[in-house]
Formats: sequence, structure tokens, C-alpha cells
Amino acid sequence: MVRHAALKNLYETEKTIGTGGFAKVKLARHLLTGEKVAIKIMDKGCLGDDLPRVKMELEALKNLSHHHICKLYQVIETETHFFLVMEYCSGGELFDHIVQCSRLSEMESRSFFRQILSAVAYLHSKGYVHRDIKPENVLLDKDQCVKLIDFGLCAKPCPAIDSYLETACGSPTYAAPELIKGDKYLGEAIDVWSMGVMLYALLCGCLPFESDKIDVLYKQIVSGKYNAPEHLSEGSRKILRDMLETDPTKRITIEKLLSHKWVQLGYNEPVTYNSLCQELELDNNCVNTMAAHFHLSAEEMWRHLTTERYDSHGATYQLLLA
Repeated sequence: MVRHAALKNLYETEKTIGTGGFAKVKLARHLLTGEKVAIKIMDKGCLGDDLPRVKMELEALKNLSHHHICKLYQVIETETHFFLVMEYCSGGELFDHIVQCSRLSEMESRSFFRQILSAVAYLHSKGYVHRDIKPENVLLDKDQCVKLIDFGLCAKPCPAIDSYLETACGSPTYAAPELIKGDKYLGEAIDVWSMGVMLYALLCGCLPFESDKIDVLYKQIVSGKYNAPEHLSEGSRKILRDMLETDPTKRITIEKLLSHKWVQLGYNEPVTYNSLCQELELDNNCVNTMAAHFHLSAEEMWRHLTTERYDSHGATYQLLLA
């Protein structure tokens, strides 16, 4: 049932599959292709000071193209709402997968971690930092492939990614010590710390730093002391120590993680992070099919698709290829 006029004749909305402070996410069906999508609906009246965050999220999503980052198909803006039409991931949150399994094997943890590492390395190569990496912000598609989501807290440090940031943000249990202490910080380094906390959660089924009392939690994080369960291999212990290093200048970098011994175990090569969705020449069959449907020449449709990537035509093209 479509409740927003802006979606009429484009999408048929179904159930709510997610909610947030100023947004809800609806499962929907793209009417022309029949493909399922997720539509993030944001009420402008509730955004207030968060409007810059939304604009940064949109900018990032439009500039990122990677197999392990959730795809943006279309952006619709009205006087009252933003609608972000996104790739639908039917496998749910990685968080729920961890809870269901209690903890994951080292092999499965490594598989997920390599995918997340590839996405974050790509993100950093484009000049962005995520700043809210956690299992709740990682979705799984029908093939159990990782899709990083929620770029509402991402930043693009200026003039370069190695510039310091000051805004404290993210989830407390995944926050790096330098954030807790209120220091200036490098976005790359805090993303590595958060990935370390998430890897611990994958391997152990719980968090390394956890308390109902925020001051106790912060002391744990700043100390960097955590329990390493007996089932952890020495390799797992080593990579966790490397990532959960309290001194950001000594913490392992993304570049070194790509070829880390633990990350490569069972694989023939380091993790690569170049886009797996490179902009290629448009598919002629899709262009011709769409041109006929919308009563345009193939040249007109080609020109439109190369200049307006995130309107209804752009969404239709991407979904035809899905």
C-alpha cells in the first residue's frame, strides 16, 4: 500500500523493516521490474540539526560503488520527506546472525571480516570514514554476502583522510579510546578499532567492553583490557590485539590488515578493495528496452542514464541488471 504520493506508480510499499530516530525503512516492490527494494523514509520536520548528516549520507552513497556497500538506487525529495531507495538485503542484520549462532567459527568470522574489510578499505580510499561500524550496520543478502549500511555519521576529512576530526560520535561500546577521552582523532584509526570490537563479537558472541554503567564502560575501553576466551586461536588473539591497541599511533592500519596473516589464512591472496561495481558501458539491451517503454530514442535514454543516475530511470536500469 502506497501512503506517500511521491512513491505512487513507482513502488508498492509493504511492511516496515526498520526504524530509527527520524527514519523508518519500508520493504517495497519496484513496479516496473518487480524487484524488492528497501526505502528509507525521513521526515524533514524531525531532522532539525541532523539535516547535514542526511546530506553527507546522500553524498557518500552517490559516490560509493562497491559490492559490499548497500546500493543506492534512487533519491526522491519532497517538501516534507527524503526517500532513499536502497538495495534490499533479505538476510537481515549481521548482529542477529551472531545472536542466533551464539558465536561464529573462525572460518565464518574470517569470511565476513574480509568482506567488511574490503568495504571499509574502499570507503577510506574514496576519502570517507564511516564512524559507526557495528554488526547492526552490516546487512546480509540472500547469499550471505555482507552489505555495509548507515552512512549517517560518516565524514570526509578535509583536506585529506589523514586530517584530524573532533566530533565525538558512534556507539559507545564500539568507540575507540581517543573518542572516549575527547581527543582529536583520525577517522581511519577509529574505524579499525570498531572493526576490532566487531571481530571480537563475531568470534566470541559478546563484546570485549560492556557495562550498564557508562563510566565503567569508558574505563574498560580506555584501559584496553578485555577477556580473551580459551577457544580463541593464537592468530585470532594476535589480530584482536593489533586492532584493539589503545594508542592510535600503534594501532594496525587498514593497509596492513589487508595482508594480515590471520586475514589471509585459507585464502590465496590479500583482500582487495577496488570497486566491484565499476562504471562500465551501459547495457545496450537494457537501454533499448527502457527506451521503447518510455517512448524515447536509445540515444536519449543513454544520455539520461549517464547524467541522472538516481532518478526513476536510473533505478529501473540498475534493477533490470540486478
